[in-house]
Amino acid sequence: MANTLNIKNKKAGFEFFLLEEFTAGIQLTGTEIKSLREGHANITDAYCLFKGTELFVINMHISEYKYGTHYNHEPKRDRKLLLSKRELKKILSKTQEKGLTIIPTLVFLNDKGLAKINIAIAKGKKLYDKRETLKTNDTRRELERNRED
Repeated sequence: MANTLNIKNKKAGFEFFLLEEFTAGIQLTGTEIKSLREGHANITDAYCLFKGTELFVINMHISEYKYGTHYNHEPKRDRKLLLSKRELKKILSKTQEKGLTIIPTLVFLNDKGLAKINIAIAKGKKLYDKRETLKTNDTRRELERNRED
């Protein structure tokens, strides 16, 4: 199966310091996976939240499947993430610290065709950190332009 699906959260690297990453499965319905394989998803405003002992991704938008009937899914429903108990305990203990959150960074299909999501434990950047990131990106781009000349 061709691994052509890569939906990235481009704002994540700019808005947050990514501390630790995990790969999790996503519990999807039939029309959700079909729409996801077509690339109709958005994780820019998504975040992860614990409900009891389970981890859910909130505000992840997967568009309705265009050939779906009345069995179509809700675009922004909460989706359960599939992780081991050990990983869930580790993530829960890390996010108890003040200022840390869990955000999705990438949605992809693995070699078996299953939908996976990379989540990261992240700490929000301050305004001066964002300015510093923009400055380093600009200087890096400028150096790349100069090398090509």
